[in-house]
Amino acid sequence: MWGIILSIILAVIIGLIGDALAGHNMPGGIIGVMVAGFVGAWLGALLLGNWGPVIGNFAVIPAIIGTALFVFLLGLVSRLFRQAA
Repeated sequence: MWGIILSIILAVIIGLIGDALAGHNMPGGIIGVMVAGFVGAWLGALLLGNWGPVIGNFAVIPAIIGTALFVFLLGLVSRLFRQAA
């Protein structure tokens, strides 16, 4: 139970940091930031591996970099859809 709560809290913190680094406002509020944190942690581990400090099964540095990349790409895709419409 505490592991799930810790994972959610870390996903939110990582999502907020990644969102701030990418310079975008993640849609969906806190839930959107949490989803970005989970996706970014997965993406960061996939691209960069699991190195650096690990807290709550998150390799923190790759997770933050992956989240910033995910938010940046999401911003690009949303701008493309707005221009096409």
